[in-house]
Amino acid sequence: MGEIVWRHYDQEQVNQQLNLRARTPEHADHFARWAEEGRRVRAEFPGARLDLQYGSTPPEALDYFPAATPDAPLIVFIHGGYWQSLDKADFDSFAWAWREAGFAYASLNYTLAPAARVPEMVQQVRRALIYLYESSEGLGFDRTRTVVSGHSAGAHLAVMAGITDWSVHGLPTDFPKAVVSVSGLYELELLLHSYQQPVLQIDAAQVAEISPQRLIGSLPTGSAPALLCAVGSTEPEEFQEQQKLFLDAWTARGLSGEGLTLEGDHHFNVVERLGRPGDPLFERMAALALG
Repeated sequence: MGEIVWRHYDQEQVNQQLNLRARTPEHADHFARWAEEGRRVRAEFPGARLDLQYGSTPPEALDYFPAATPDAPLIVFIHGGYWQSLDKADFDSFAWAWREAGFAYASLNYTLAPAARVPEMVQQVRRALIYLYESSEGLGFDRTRTVVSGHSAGAHLAVMAGITDWSVHGLPTDFPKAVVSVSGLYELELLLHSYQQPVLQIDAAQVAEISPQRLIGSLPTGSAPALLCAVGSTEPEEFQEQQKLFLDAWTARGLSGEGLTLEGDHHFNVVERLGRPGDPLFERMAALALG
């Protein structure tokens, strides 16, 4: 074993914990199916509003899919890809399931690394949510029932949105209503010691700025969105440990949080539950918006 660089891992072991594609050889099949299903939904969904610009640069865009009835709750989804790959269109297929359940749905893009650093992505997601909040009447959803969700890197960005002081941006402090984080990382220091660092270029100051685990202490006791975290049971130990530690710290502040470990799922199939009505993760997420 080499020098310990994070918890009980040396650098090679950190890389093994983070190299999700190597652990799941069939990941390419998931990517291809997501892209194909997304293309179909974008072509067929009634009233879809595609590539709405929420910022000044081309990547700052979102897709919006209205509910069948006005003033429905809104599900916002932020894609993963280690802050450097994938696209909102890959997850537009979730829109059908949410429409059938009575929800509007929005999928976000943000500038990917290495063109942007993670703190910039956090700011872009905040701009997207402000845009949605301010556009709610024209788009036709109930902004008081907004759930922000994300997978992997998108889960991190969703949680960062959940711990934002929205009053600084002129939004109510109880926005959003809930955050759903699937397969998230909440303490980013391990990235400094990983094969991802040459692309992400995160430094120690940024780790302190954008690690949700370190920011919980700044939240007022009992004042934050409801939080649901989910992880697949076959995901790496580090992902499961980070979820446990984050939820423990979250609930210790008197905040509403719960965790799900989804039996048999790996990092890439677990997110597909968000497009599957009747699934425990889908139904719990819907309940958070409606409750």
